[in-house]
Parts: sequence; C-alpha cells; structure tokens
Amino acid sequence: MTNLRTLFAATTALCAAGAASAAELEVTHWWTSGGEAAAVAELAKALNEKTEHKWVDGAIAGGGSTARPIMISRITGGDPMAATQFNHGRQAEELVEAGLMRDLTDVAEAGNWAEVINPPSLLESCTLDGRVYCAPLNIHSWQWLWLSHKAYETAGVPVPTTWDEFVAAAPKLQEAGITPMAMGKQGWQQSGAFNVMMISLLPKDVYMSVYQDKDAEVAAGPDVAKIFKAAADAREMAADSNVQDWNQATNMVITGQAGGQIMGDWAQGEFQVAGMTAGEDYTCLPGLGVNKTLQAGGDAFYFPVLDDEEKSAAQGDLAALLLEPEVQVAFNLKKGSLPVRGDVDLEAANDCMKKGLEILATGDSLPDVNQLISSDTRVQIEDLFVQFFADPSITPEDAQADFAEIIDDAD
Repeated sequence: MTNLRTLFAATTALCAAGAASAAELEVTHWWTSGGEAAAVAELAKALNEKTEHKWVDGAIAGGGSTARPIMISRITGGDPMAATQFNHGRQAEELVEAGLMRDLTDVAEAGNWAEVINPPSLLESCTLDGRVYCAPLNIHSWQWLWLSHKAYETAGVPVPTTWDEFVAAAPKLQEAGITPMAMGKQGWQQSGAFNVMMISLLPKDVYMSVYQDKDAEVAAGPDVAKIFKAAADAREMAADSNVQDWNQATNMVITGQAGGQIMGDWAQGEFQVAGMTAGEDYTCLPGLGVNKTLQAGGDAFYFPVLDDEEKSAAQGDLAALLLEPEVQVAFNLKKGSLPVRGDVDLEAANDCMKKGLEILATGDSLPDVNQLISSDTRVQIEDLFVQFFADPSITPEDAQADFAEIIDDAD
C-alpha cells in the first residue's frame, strides 16, 4: 500500500504545480478500445474530482499512426490542445525543439520525478538539454504472446509454452478451422511483432546494434535473417486474420477464433473487459516464452504552449496529477500497463502483470524502438512490413535487404 509519506509528497507536488482557476482541458489520445476507454476514464475522473478543472476528451480513433499526424498538425497549425498523448521517445522531439511544448521542469522537480520514476530512461526520454517536457504515465511492453485456451482445447493440442511450440501447433489449429495467429493489417502491429521476435528470439545485443547503433551490417546479417524467417512464418499463420485493428485481433483470441496474438500488455485490458482470468482462460508468454526481456516503452503526456494563462496553469495541475500514486494505480490496473512510479504497490495485479513486474524488477529491460529511432525511420519500417505481410511473394531475403537499407540511413 502507498504510505502516508508518499501521498503527502504527491499532494505537495500537485499544489506546487500552481493553483489554477477552473479550466476546461482538451486532452487528445488514441485510446478507444474497451479496455483503453476504461483506463482513460480513470484519468478524467481524477482530474474532475481532485481539481476544479474539467477533462474534455479528445479521443482519436485509428491508433497512433492515425492520431499522431492529426495531433502534430493541430499543434503546428496554431490550434493546440491542452495535453496530448505520445509514446515515450522521440515522437515529439521536433515539436519540443520548435518551442511548441511547455517546459515541465518545475512540476517535475516539485514532484521529485527523478527519484520516483523507474526506469530512469522514461524521464530521460522526456528531457532535452536538461529540461523536462513530458509527464511519463505508464510502462508498456510489447513482448507478449497471448494464447486462447479455448482455441487449443478445440484443436486438441496443449497450450504452447514457447514460440517454436506455437508455430508447430499451427497446422492442428488450421485443421480445426481456427486461425493460428491473429494480427491486424496495420504497419505498427506488423513491425511491432517483428521487433518482439528480434528481442525474444535473439541475444539482446542484436536489437541494440540494429536500433541504437544503426548497424546495417548486423541488420543484413544471419541473426536478423532468422527473424525474417520467423516473420514469414507469422505471415503464413496470420493469412486468414482479416481484421484491421489490434483489439479486433485480440477479440479473435478471446473468442477462440485464433490461437494467439503477439501484442503489447495493453491487450490485458481487453481480456479484463471480457471477464477472463489470466492462467485460466488465457495464457500470456513474456518474451514469447524464450527470452524474458521486456521493452520499457509506454505513454507520456505533452503539454503544448498555450496563450491562455489559466489553462497554462491548469496544465501544470494535470501533469502533477498523472504521477500521483493513486492515479498511477487506478489507470494502470485498467490499462494492463505498469506504473512509472517505483514506489507504488499493485496488490491487485493479475498473473500477467505480476510476470511483467518480476521481469522489470530484475532490471532486464530494453528501451523501446521509439526511444531509439526517429519518427521518419519508424514510418519507413512500418511501410516495409505492410508490404511484406500483404504480399507473400516478397521473400524474407528481399525484405531483409530493404530493412538493412533503412537502418543504414536511419537517424
């Protein structure tokens, strides 16, 4: 349980953000699935009940790939919202450099963020030239394989415990009329699955060489070639997965129409909304059951510079509120993510969340791709995998060659 000292520090931080007159704050984000909506409702509830301000929801359907250009266009076009979601990393880098994002250093110092945020890389991703420009909200990890007990029971095969077992069971599922692997037809889902396989099936230094060091030779080498072969297996297993959005793919697993799905831990929110129990109705395999290493990615809120003094002051209140211990717990339990505060206790965490907490506690985590490459490079990689998954005639070798070229030019 959160102790009184922690609660007092959080309350002090909220007050230190600056007393503000009541203001309506439009908050844009791309959380629109059932589990996501339940989580964001906790943030709105906290702002509406703990302050005089009002949360005006600006949800944008279609995921981050759709929402980010809209958010950026509004900010650069002179129609900024009060706060906006981005992933941890470099997605808002150019906006910060252009002076379009509010400096939150005073709020961060009052809230002692440098001491309570864990891992420290999350706050570092918000920091430019020693100044803090965003409020980290949660830790999401991509490295999970979600498996439907119903699907494997119908097919008459055991629930897999590793990636190789998952691939080997695919023919039996197909014979039973079940799609082995659910995957939405969007580049971020496809490239995300590829990166999960790279981290989970290879030594972690390969991932860091490719994305941090931008080593094109490693990207074109034999280790990464194994992952393109695994991606080809995924393409074949997901051939009948005729859905677009990630939560539609998750629903295929929930209903037993698909055996499994590679997706981040935000999928837990959908299982919870469906009333399913981890370990009984579904299984979650961190690191695809192989390398139990997680990325420490997730979401942060940025606050565009506003001309309105009252709303500017209210922005500080919201930024401080997001890091309050009670808000961190309420939001992340619904979202399926982990809190960025290292001093809160998630007693109500389910089996999958506990697995994630145990892995992060060992320090065995890696930075998210968004923290290592620019948005331009990310989009190029997503476009590559859209083509690869849509066209079975593209060989793993040809796709890898294109990938290595992108890494060679990456920034």
